[in-house]
Amino acid sequence: MAQSNDALWGGRFASGPADALAALSKSTHFDWRLASYDLLGTSAHIKALSAAGYLDADELAILEKAIIELDKRVRSGSFRPKPEEEDVHAALERGLIEIAGADVAGKVRAGRSRNDQIATLVRSFMLEAADLLQIELTEYLGALCDQAEDHVGVAMPGRTHFQHAQPVLLSHHLLAHAWPQVRNLQRIEDWRKRAKKSPYGAGALAGNTLGLDPNLVAQELGFDAPTENSMDATSARDLVAEFVFICAMIGIDLSRFSEEIIAWSTYEFGYVKLDDSFSTGSSIMPQKKNPDIAELARGKSGRLIGNLSGLLATLKGLPLSYNRDLQEDKEPLFDSVDTLLLVFPAFTGMVASLKFDRERLEELAPRGFSLATDVAEWLVKQGVAFRDAHEITGNLVKLCEAQNCELHQVSDSELQKISKHLRPEVREVMSVTSAIRSRDGAGGTALPQVLEQLLALRKLAPRKQG
Repeated sequence: MAQSNDALWGGRFASGPADALAALSKSTHFDWRLASYDLLGTSAHIKALSAAGYLDADELAILEKAIIELDKRVRSGSFRPKPEEEDVHAALERGLIEIAGADVAGKVRAGRSRNDQIATLVRSFMLEAADLLQIELTEYLGALCDQAEDHVGVAMPGRTHFQHAQPVLLSHHLLAHAWPQVRNLQRIEDWRKRAKKSPYGAGALAGNTLGLDPNLVAQELGFDAPTENSMDATSARDLVAEFVFICAMIGIDLSRFSEEIIAWSTYEFGYVKLDDSFSTGSSIMPQKKNPDIAELARGKSGRLIGNLSGLLATLKGLPLSYNRDLQEDKEPLFDSVDTLLLVFPAFTGMVASLKFDRERLEELAPRGFSLATDVAEWLVKQGVAFRDAHEITGNLVKLCEAQNCELHQVSDSELQKISKHLRPEVREVMSVTSAIRSRDGAGGTALPQVLEQLLALRKLAPRKQG
């Protein structure tokens, strides 16, 4: 097979690659989405070439116009890679040559390599994707805050090991799902500091000899500075792995809430009803209303974890510097971003439209002896050692289980039989209101603390008007 005239290499080869190799090497089916970033990089690169004296003013003007025209054709779909073209870089060089001519466009490749190009393009893609994910995360936080604000004061069963534990405010529970996503926003911002370094100028691995200014290119592309080491710049993909990890963590956090929503919407729980527009039915059972969004989000989290695991496995054995294995970084990255951008609007809509059954939540809040800890701590306040208080309260629960009653239904005489310390005054803590109000330490479920959380979160996700 003869080497294509459009290839970026081949002078020292007597023949072109075998069809099987060409098929394996081809990446335009996924890296074509980086075409606009590639053209931005080229636009910055020709300015560096011009500043270093390798392009005169007329040549620079010709190339700038050609890049603008080629970008229009790419965006419209009138320019596409040929089947035989190996990657996005080869296709776009052909496009520049078609518009600007080989004499001028042929100069563009000087001082750069596909190695530093692709490293830069991937960073540019991720930075733009980070902006989109931050928007979606903020929308989701807003939906959680809206629900929390609309249900201020509503109590529900708090759980550990998925068993009734202690009463909490519904708002407190909802906001517990907000803070992990706040940390994900913080992770993105922290990652961004490391990602805003431009690999352009690193060349294949050792830099370039043409005296091109990497600071100029970095500034043109919106980066803070060039990367510190050319070999690291072209071969490291830890920033890709870190970004894919953040995507996976976001998905896991959504999956955890999905698990609860799926349970809450069952007949047995009855905590919440799904809006018709954010649920589906069954093809055979007319009564069904299925939590498909929550189930799909839960399922997609596995996909996101798989993307991260596969990428890490690819990176673990690579020597410096560039290796063709790194072609495998883009598909998991693209898929992770696409997956979250698909999931978020549906998930946010589902959360925003949930209808909570306040009466049922408050009815169940004290069930399962969830006020037992309050009784034990009341005893501690009376001077009883917690070890003894725990034992006494455990005996009270045992009696209630035997009599099939709740804590507050035990008579004064029966309380005294269990322990002389269980005086009638203990009933003061046998209420959900008292239990919630008393937990007023930092981060607790007491209303003032929950309102403080809301105030802090609203700075990130203000309530929309109208």
